[in-house]
Amino acid sequence: MSGKAFLEQAVARLAHDGPELKPGHVWLAGAGPGDPGLLTLDVLSALAQADALVHDALVSDKVVAVGSQAEKFFVGKRGGRLSIPQGEINALLVRLAKEGRKVVRLKGGHPLVFARGGEEALALAAESIPFRVLSGVTSAFGGLASAGIPATMRGVNGAVILATGFAAQSDDRPDWAALARTGQPIVIYMGLTHMADTVEALKAGGLAEDTPAALVENATLPGERTVVATLGTLVEAAAWERIVSPALIVIGHIVSLREKFGR
Repeated sequence: MSGKAFLEQAVARLAHDGPELKPGHVWLAGAGPGDPGLLTLDVLSALAQADALVHDALVSDKVVAVGSQAEKFFVGKRGGRLSIPQGEINALLVRLAKEGRKVVRLKGGHPLVFARGGEEALALAAESIPFRVLSGVTSAFGGLASAGIPATMRGVNGAVILATGFAAQSDDRPDWAALARTGQPIVIYMGLTHMADTVEALKAGGLAEDTPAALVENATLPGERTVVATLGTLVEAAAWERIVSPALIVIGHIVSLREKFGR
């Protein structure tokens, strides 16, 4: 029996009865870090029911194709590239809902983790539009697992920090020096553009140059690459290997476990 047949049998045995997507409702759904195998059953159900699918650039074509019956609205939202302004996306979701459409807003990773799903939820709530949030595998944890790096390890770290390296406003930018002083691993989203400044700020906060670090490009996808470096060589390694977005930056001693795991 093929893997596909086993999967179909398993889903049938689960008999998962997902919620109904009603006209005029919007579901904010997480597509995970890229691999279609990381979609939740609720998100699959949403894609099968939608008649309007608003999706980001980081959502793979295979995942978008699941909602073949839906009208597609591509809104970009990829770090370092031109995208539709967030206000226009909010307005699009409101308009589609008021037209009585069954709307799925599909985002890479988790819709409420550095994905502006919170802003969209507020816009929908302000217009009294019913909405639901469907969790997705967040890119940090899915990407770390795919690269063979544990998010936590007893005796190594008691916490893990998720941070954005490309904040839209200065008030949103992390206090890198303060984060460095925690001694806990940091996973940085959208961090390539300002990586050199981030590294200097972390060093200023006391983080040693020999702290293990890694770059995970296209996590969970067929073109995934992981480049291991140190905090002091991270910028040079990214340039030498020509790392491009989407890429996670991982800084901390959890990175050194990758080799011990045989990766």
